[in-house]
Parts: sequence; structure tokens; C-alpha cells
Amino acid sequence: MLLGNNSTSIYRDQCFQDIYQQRKKASFAQLKMDFTNGESPSELLQAQVHVWNHTFNFINSMSLKCAIQLGIPDIIHNHGQPMTLSNLVAALPVHPTKTHYIYRLMRMLVHTGFFAHKNSHNRDQEEYSLTLASRLLLKDEPLRASPLSLIVLDPILTTPWHFLSTWFENNDPTPFEIVHGKTFYGYLAHEPSLGNMFNEAMATDSQLVGRALIGEGKGVFEGLKSLVDVAGGTGTVAKAIADAFPHLKCTVFDLPHVVADLQGTQNLDFLGGDMFEAIPPANAILLKWILHNWNDEQSIKILKRCREAIPSREEGGKVIIIDMAINQNQKVDEKLIKTQLFFDMLMMVLLDGIERTEKEWEKLFLAAGFSHYKITPILGLRSLIEVFP
Repeated sequence: MLLGNNSTSIYRDQCFQDIYQQRKKASFAQLKMDFTNGESPSELLQAQVHVWNHTFNFINSMSLKCAIQLGIPDIIHNHGQPMTLSNLVAALPVHPTKTHYIYRLMRMLVHTGFFAHKNSHNRDQEEYSLTLASRLLLKDEPLRASPLSLIVLDPILTTPWHFLSTWFENNDPTPFEIVHGKTFYGYLAHEPSLGNMFNEAMATDSQLVGRALIGEGKGVFEGLKSLVDVAGGTGTVAKAIADAFPHLKCTVFDLPHVVADLQGTQNLDFLGGDMFEAIPPANAILLKWILHNWNDEQSIKILKRCREAIPSREEGGKVIIIDMAINQNQKVDEKLIKTQLFFDMLMMVLLDGIERTEKEWEKLFLAAGFSHYKITPILGLRSLIEVFP
């Protein structure tokens, strides 16, 4: 009886070994077959790195958000010189049990270009200094980029991304509306704190664009006597133009509640209204980062209202658009194109908007009754676009 059980056990073990060897051979055969398609193990591992890199790409964003919220750029800036890790840790509002983690956060931020780094044999004596990117994160920097970073990385705006595939499968207008039950701008109107963050982000961006526009594209305003900045908010860009061209009569045209308490100057005033209904007449209409918020049908309607508000081309009439023109030419900076595509996806998720290629812009202009246009890529991600009747 014992001998029989033992024989059965030996036989069973042998069967298991045979099955294991067969499966092992099959696995190797499958792996070999995969490689016969031309991919080497090294190439497959590189493909895995590519997948993982994009899977974990959010860590860059969240590390940046953490640095802004902890005030790391301002602490280093206020130190007045490169700051050692030990001094940085001592100045940060972190719990004593978390101080040794700061090195790892800074290592990530150095790798992504937000801080410069000087090595030392003693980790605590390693030094950090600001880069041009982190200077744009300073709280007192007029051209700061941190307000836009913080609002885009707020959970209210990041949560809709988890519903992108759901949105593709239903007829909801945007993933944002799936999550929050309101349009993006409708949500801002009912959440003052988020609305203030958005307004600050747009105002700081307008300061940078206004400076660049006056410096690099001032020729676009030559010969004009009047200009209407449509949906110009608090008038940051219009003020820069009015100051640079005292002879030019500028009007900021936005929703009545946006411009209700704003004070004008000698050549700048504010007017309330609806751009979908009518736009005040002027030599030129300015649309700064407006049309990318709207789909083609809505954008054509806005452009038609602009066309009605300006004189003929011979009389100096034109529409001045500051917006992205996606250039997929391989010779163009890959980082620039990638960021433009990020914004295009952002518009899709939040607003049912779109960042357009030149051909897509041309289609809009012709549909709205314009005959000519000129695109000048002098504003970083965005271009200066002149459109003529």
C-alpha cells in the first residue's frame, strides 16, 4: 500500500515536470516567434520604458505643484545665493519626520529643469539655484506662470481626465460636464475661489503676451485709429497696447459683470455686451486666446460678428488673433508641438474647444467671409494671426 502511494506520487511529480518543461518550451518558442518580427529584447525593453515614462508622467506635474505650494522657488530666491539642502530643509514648512524626503523631491525637480544643482560629497551641502523656469514661479514675478499651473493641476480640473474614455462612449458635451454637471465657465461663475484663480492665471499670461506683442509685433497696430479687445477680461493686454500707442482708442468688450467696476483711461474704456450678438465697430478687433475655447460653429459665429464690426481692408479693417497654430512640421521644436497638443486635449476635456492647424484656421476664416490671412509665429506656443476682409 505504501509502495503504491509512493509510486503514484513519483508518477504525479514526473507528470508535473513534463508539463512544466512543455510549457517552458512553448514560452520560449513564443518569445522566439515574437523576436522574429524584427524586435530584439533590447527594443522591447525600450518600448516598456516608453510606456512607463508616459504612465508616470503625472509625477512631474505633481512634483511641480508641490514645489509651488511649499514655496521652494521663493525660499531659494529670498536666500540671495545658491542654497544648500540643509538650509532649504530648515526653511521649509515641513514636518520633522519628512525632512529627509526633500532631497528626493529636489532631485526630481532638478532633472525636469526647474532648479540648477551643484554636487557635493556631503548631500546636505549640495546647492540649489533657480532656473529661468522656476523664476516664473515666484509669487511676486509679474509674469509668473504658477497661477495657471495650480488651476490646471487642481482636482476640479484633473478629475475629468479619469472620465475621458467614458465621454468617448456617450454624448455628453465634455468630460468636465460629466463630473461637475456644469460647463467650465458655468462652474467658475459659481465657485469664486476657482474663478479668481482662473482670472489671475489669464491676467499674468496677458502681461507676458502683452509685453511680447508690443516688443515683437507692434507693427500690427500701425495705422490703426481704434481697436476692440473682445473678451478682454480686466484689460491687461488692451492697457499695454493703449500705453504703447496713445493715439489708438482701445475698448475692452466683455460680459457686463466682468467689466462693471473697471475704470478706463484717456484712450481706454470698458464696454459690456455679448460677442455672439454684436461687437462694437472699430478698425481692428483683437481676439486674444478666445477662439480656441469654442468649436468651429461657435468660432465662425464670433468671426462673423467681427467681420461686421470692421471696415474694408482698404480702409484698414482686420481681425488680430492671438492663438495657437499647430505646426506638425518635423523641423519645428518637438517640445513646442507636444505642449500645443497638450493644450488641444485640455480644450477638448474642459470646453469642447480646439487648438487648430493652419488649414483649420483657413477653413474658419473663409466660412466667416474673410479673404486673406497672415500667421506670424512670434509668441512662443501661440502665433499672431491677422485676418482681412
